[in-house]
Amino acid sequence: MRRLKVGLILSCLVFAGCATHPAEFRYFTSQQEKIWPQPPLTARVKFGGVLVGEDNFVTEKSSTSIQKAWGWLTGLVFGEAAPKRLMRPHSGAVSKDGNRIYVTDIGRKAVFVFDKKKGRLDVWESATSNVGFISPIAIVENENNEILVSDADLGAVFVLTPSGEPVRVVGLNDLKRPTGLAYDAKSKLLFVADSSLHQVLVFNESGEKKYTIGKKGGGDAAFNAPTHIDLHEGRLYVVDTLNSRVQVFNQNGEYIKHFGKRGLYLGDMPRPKGITVDSAGRVFVVESYYDYLLVYNTDGEFLLPIGGSGNLPGQFFLPAGVWSDGKDNVFVADMFNGRVVQFEMLGKQDNKEQLLGMKTQ
Repeated sequence: MRRLKVGLILSCLVFAGCATHPAEFRYFTSQQEKIWPQPPLTARVKFGGVLVGEDNFVTEKSSTSIQKAWGWLTGLVFGEAAPKRLMRPHSGAVSKDGNRIYVTDIGRKAVFVFDKKKGRLDVWESATSNVGFISPIAIVENENNEILVSDADLGAVFVLTPSGEPVRVVGLNDLKRPTGLAYDAKSKLLFVADSSLHQVLVFNESGEKKYTIGKKGGGDAAFNAPTHIDLHEGRLYVVDTLNSRVQVFNQNGEYIKHFGKRGLYLGDMPRPKGITVDSAGRVFVVESYYDYLLVYNTDGEFLLPIGGSGNLPGQFFLPAGVWSDGKDNVFVADMFNGRVVQFEMLGKQDNKEQLLGMKTQ
């Protein structure tokens, strides 16, 4: 009983301390700076840090002796609660205001919301009022700040409020295994890659299917298990995963070109997954077979590899998704390392000579 009373006193002190010291969002960083390409070439990409879960939120009081005492006591008396941590992150997005980082996690069957402004981590598990997520894959934000999540096993796209409350369902009768998502705020169209239908389906703001792009096959404008997609300046980039390439269309679904191929060399795409295009037109593709993030220019010319297998800064273990924010920070869902890795771009050059530092600036 005496120990319990002490615990209650410590509890009050700890929570009082937390109230006056809000949590601060921080990336886990490396002690040594990691850049690409290596000297003597000019650095163009920098390792920014890692997201793992609620451990990314710290307070000034987090390491005081009183909290250590509280952790010891509650662990002894009540059992210590496991921290909220990523298990198998698959993809993600950053809110338009930059305050939130959304991460889908197929291991936790949930969406992680890293809210930098509020200093907290939320975990959303509900796809509808009575159905939980099973395989949340891609996530985007629409012009109404609603959050759209594709779930491959549930066969639909689920719309949530900014607080994570389920609102409606899109494509339940049209989709089979939805994966990648892209949203165009101007036309209010939602693009959904379906890896079982081997198509990209396009829906309006009412959830009505308007048209489809592609068919099953290996030729131009044909897909074999497309996964992730992205929109940039009126162009739709589709990762045609089992055809080992990226195909590019206009928003009406008219084929423009493709790049990438199956092969053993850096720049080849034996198993491409995630894709994002930054403001400079650089195309980032996750190559999951050899654990690389590959950088291309808008013409599909290979520029730079980042990664390799492992768990050190800049290495990956079966990465899945990649996305970018308004400041051209790039995020990779490093799935089997249970983390998200952030990279910072050090310039907006997008041709090969400039990116690799071979041209005088």
